[in-house]
Amino acid sequence: MSVDFHLRSKSNASKSLDRIDFIDLYNYYQIQSEFLTNQYPIICVRIVYNDCLLQTRKEVINYTSDSSSFTYEFLDYLRSEEWLTEYPVIGELHEFLLNGSQLISYCLPFSYKNAEPEYIQVVSCTHITNSAQKQIKNIAILLSQHKELYLAYLKQKSEINLLEQVIHKIVHQFGNSLSLIGLYAHNLYLRLQSQSYRDEAKIIHERIQELGNNLTDIINCSQSERLKISLQDLRSIVLESIQDLQPLIIEKDLIISIPDISAKLEVDRLQIKHVFDNIFSNAVHFSPGSGKIVCTWQEFKEEIFIQIYDEGGGISSEDLPQIFNPFYSRRSGGTGLGLTIARKIVLDHRGSIWARNLSTGGAEFCLVLPRKKIINE
Repeated sequence: MSVDFHLRSKSNASKSLDRIDFIDLYNYYQIQSEFLTNQYPIICVRIVYNDCLLQTRKEVINYTSDSSSFTYEFLDYLRSEEWLTEYPVIGELHEFLLNGSQLISYCLPFSYKNAEPEYIQVVSCTHITNSAQKQIKNIAILLSQHKELYLAYLKQKSEINLLEQVIHKIVHQFGNSLSLIGLYAHNLYLRLQSQSYRDEAKIIHERIQELGNNLTDIINCSQSERLKISLQDLRSIVLESIQDLQPLIIEKDLIISIPDISAKLEVDRLQIKHVFDNIFSNAVHFSPGSGKIVCTWQEFKEEIFIQIYDEGGGISSEDLPQIFNPFYSRRSGGTGLGLTIARKIVLDHRGSIWARNLSTGGAEFCLVLPRKKIINE
């Protein structure tokens, strides 16, 4: 049996996230507490922790069918933590005698938050075995590691949501202006008598439509539920991005080096190509004449690590922390949106992207992309 005595249930807490594909703390802790009660002759397991969403202390409690000695008064006593007369060391199992009871309590803290312990408490009629003690310590490590990963997951989701809001605001502002410009260009086309002027007005109108289509692509990039995941050839995507930049590459006499061996991964091809388009475009722009741009990748069991670096002047210490921020650009005439959107796409793929300077000179962009399919709920 499990009890959650706080104001919001785990189901409500889960709904605060748009998509849940990572086991939340309550459910993960529940699984671990059930494992202990099923595997060992103990009466009760409590896991007390700080909820990082609600900013409150919560508990998961499981106890076996042989729990006749438990009363609400005894449960209140456990929750009061009056038995916790000292602050045990993290990772060490401590034995406590419970007042007014023949039961034995074991407590193992796995973290402290604002001087409040997060811990596993095991209640038993007898002393537990060394094997059970070792298992409790292992589970405490798992709880701590899972919470660290879960916090990173929530941070990533928060960043994705922020980027979505920024992109929608950008599209709204640009869309209104483009619609007005397109309307005037069309009216000019209809009123002008000179064919050459009409042709110029038509070109303006067509370019406005093209920009409008690009805005639509940006909207789609900001909506990760629209990812069209399929098995793709990484080398093929990279080659396509490089091919689109051939005029500039030839003009600057650049050498582009990529691996001969490809790699397979499940991604949205158009969106990931947009990421490479942006990184290679920047690399070409900032590379010196007759320079070299290198792209490499390494395959791991579940991820692919990709590196793209050039021989340019690198990224200044002032620019480096801001290059993924909206509207921040070092390129003349740049919108400052390319890397922002690229980062959003990578995050939607459950990956990561960062930039750094090389000791030999030049800038390097690093990407980590999962190889397996993303499940959108």
